[in-house]
Amino acid sequence: MYSAIDLGTNNCRLLIARPTAGGFRVIDAFSRIVRLGEGVAQTRRLSDDAMNRTIEALKVCADKIDRRGVTCMRHVATEACRMAENSDEFLARVREETGINLDIISAGEEARLAVMGCQSLIAPGNRHALVFDIGGGSTELIWVKVLPERRTEIQGWMSIPWGVVSLTEAFGASGATVGIDKYHRMVSTVRDHLQAFEDAHQLSKVVKRKRVQFLGTSGTVTTLASLHLKLPRYSRDRVDGAWMKSSEIARLSYSVAMMSHEERAAEPCIGHERADLVVAGCAILDAILGMWNVQSLRVADRGIREGILRGLMSPERSLPQQARRGYRGGRQQGQR
Repeated sequence: MYSAIDLGTNNCRLLIARPTAGGFRVIDAFSRIVRLGEGVAQTRRLSDDAMNRTIEALKVCADKIDRRGVTCMRHVATEACRMAENSDEFLARVREETGINLDIISAGEEARLAVMGCQSLIAPGNRHALVFDIGGGSTELIWVKVLPERRTEIQGWMSIPWGVVSLTEAFGASGATVGIDKYHRMVSTVRDHLQAFEDAHQLSKVVKRKRVQFLGTSGTVTTLASLHLKLPRYSRDRVDGAWMKSSEIARLSYSVAMMSHEERAAEPCIGHERADLVVAGCAILDAILGMWNVQSLRVADRGIREGILRGLMSPERSLPQQARRGYRGGRQQGQR
């Protein structure tokens, strides 16, 4: 049995799976919004409250790993832990209180895993793809060349310092009606960072020649897809792999941004936990699609965890050291 944990700025996510002939079958899963990176952009430190919330979620993960008899694993942390000066203290607490060993991965490794996790959603006939992952503290952009037999080659990537948490905090957009002026400033701020990626890889020229797919993997993209499909509650089977026109995304993004906090919270596919962050996500998505004037986007409810599992299960790859030591087990008496 295999496990993968993706601990981001906003979410803690676990997948437990077993290999199959065509890939893997998910046996158990867990996801919780923990907001580990809350305030990190200003203080450069993980707060006690954020660490406590996250450790409680990781205890749930550890219990599932125990019960499922996982023997091969890789558990990673991303932007919040890369930024924070007290990450070592946090990782030591995690090991002591949950038995889980977390490895802080680079932005480049994060981008690679995101592509591995969702590359099967790149439709046949495309020669390139832009895969992007809107996180809590950053957004990863990965420019991919599509090779024969649906293999991929990363030709360039960039991590921009804006995710749903960092952009919300920078613009004071938490718990409030954002308004059109502030929303446009958020879009503009993100777009300024995208220009460097355009200058380096000339995506606009390739997009004009077609045969390019944009593939978005994030809570923002899946949330908008749920709203577009008018789902009464979130359904991964309906959302993962869905297509949306850019014009539909722009309309939905504007509509969500103009809602009050209470109206966003009342939407079943947004809810209270995402109500104050989804507007920043819409602004980032708006900036990406507007920058390259793409006609449509495919939605991926998959990413880093799936990339980890595919890497661990690959017959061409020897078992990495972090996979062997991803979980210590044997938590102290009195700990959950």
